[in-house]
Amino acid sequence: MRIDIITVQPDLLDSPFAHSIMKRARDKGLLQVEVHNLREYGLGQHRQVDDYQFGGGAGMVMMLEPIVACLEKLQAERTYDEVIFMTPDGQRFDQKTANRLSMKENLIILCGHYKGIDERIREHFITMEISIGDFVLSGGELPAALVVDAIGRLIPGVLNDETSALFDSFQDDLLAPPVYTRPAEFRGWGVPEVLLSGNFKAIDDWRYDEALRRTQERRPDLLEE
Repeated sequence: MRIDIITVQPDLLDSPFAHSIMKRARDKGLLQVEVHNLREYGLGQHRQVDDYQFGGGAGMVMMLEPIVACLEKLQAERTYDEVIFMTPDGQRFDQKTANRLSMKENLIILCGHYKGIDERIREHFITMEISIGDFVLSGGELPAALVVDAIGRLIPGVLNDETSALFDSFQDDLLAPPVYTRPAEFRGWGVPEVLLSGNFKAIDDWRYDEALRRTQERRPDLLEE
């Protein structure tokens, strides 16, 4: 999979993809992440990428020309399955969306900044809009990193145990059950006996019951859906 990220703050994306699972995915050649500095497409001597909004009001708006130039250059090189815009008013990102996007081949993610982007970009180029929650950040870079991480770990071969992602929270509309590791006894705090029993059917049943209980307690809305 290849993901191209367009941003005015490329340095914010150096660290998220240089460590841990994302680094492993890139080193294995399973995930290619290319970060494009929008200022390279900026106008004039100062590489301008934003301007005042028509009609007045506070906040600058990302301009049409630099974004179009970058998008059209990328789209001339390959076909993209989705052109995604990170925006607070997009659809709420969830595990189902991550699963669906992980099966794509090429994605573009455009990071918003300032007051947003010229609406004509959304009308003529964007195919999908994603929000990570009902709050506003300084830009779309951190949300983009979050989306790439959620997608990338689902690509076959990225995780050492490929079945691990199947049991993550939200994969079956349930939160994950409690997990334990050694030692089995610590300060009088024990581990549920069933997990030490070797009875895998009983263990699976316990995990399902615990996932259901935890979801009922913490996220009953998931069960309603």
